Amino acid sequence: MNRRSFISSASLAAAAASLPSSLFGALLQDLSDEQICRMKFDFAVSQSLAAKPLNDIIVEIGKTFIGTDYGANVLESDGEERLVVNMRALDCVTFYENCVVLARCIKSGKTTFEEYLSQLQFLRYRDGKIDGYTSRLHYTTDYWFNAEQKGILKVVTKEIFGENNVKEIQRPINFMSTHRESYKHLKTNDANWQKVKQQEDAINARKDYFLPKGNLHMFADKVQNGDLIGITTNLAGMDIAHTGVAVRQNGKLHFMHAPIVGKKVQITEQPLYEYLAKNGKQTGIIVARVNPV
Repeated sequence: MNRRSFISSASLAAAAASLPSSLFGALLQDLSDEQICRMKFDFAVSQSLAAKPLNDIIVEIGKTFIGTDYGANVLESDGEERLVVNMRALDCVTFYENCVVLARCIKSGKTTFEEYLSQLQFLRYRDGKIDGYTSRLHYTTDYWFNAEQKGILKVVTKEIFGENNVKEIQRPINFMSTHRESYKHLKTNDANWQKVKQQEDAINARKDYFLPKGNLHMFADKVQNGDLIGITTNLAGMDIAHTGVAVRQNGKLHFMHAPIVGKKVQITEQPLYEYLAKNGKQTGIIVARVNPV
């Protein structure tokens, strides 16, 4: 039996998922996405994850990705828009996407690769339908607004922190349309560019709120294990600069994420408020809570 067959066999998949992160991340490079998906589901069975609350499943699945390489622009494929799956390299969005989708599949007992693909498309695309580049949800506030409409999650920032402690995210949000040269499907495609501008207008007609990072240490206990975290930014035209999953360790709020090029999926060594304090472009957080299934 070769190494690919050995580590992808059902009897060994759960054991492989519990290897030290540096080894597990390396193993992923030899596997197909379907094999990795099956490993995650086998791991869930071995750990009886389906019996846990959904938020805790999100965290436990997220931990199986620790050590996985960061991948830049992993969804920017050539040609027509299609559902891209890459579990061997993750950016900050595809990391939390996988955590949510796999956890929802595990909790609902629908643990086939086909169901995973269906749930991933439902989450990633506007109303769950692939209809060109602009049907993919690009801005995080818009992504989570649409996910709320689909019943997947609820943005709870104002609810958990209190109306008097949050601020409105800066407007206008227009980074994509004003930097079209940075996006391969916008720079030469006027139809896509015009559609994105229309989507930005819809975003700007709404209000979104964040907790300033200087206050996070006072309210960190309001964030639950497995909540989704969006980190706001002072970069003009942008709403969210980074995303990840909340992890509670020793009573402290930490952040599990795919950081930057050259790094791997990890949990911050310091609490989230200390992590944010070191970055002058990061202004605070928004929080979304995945709904039970």
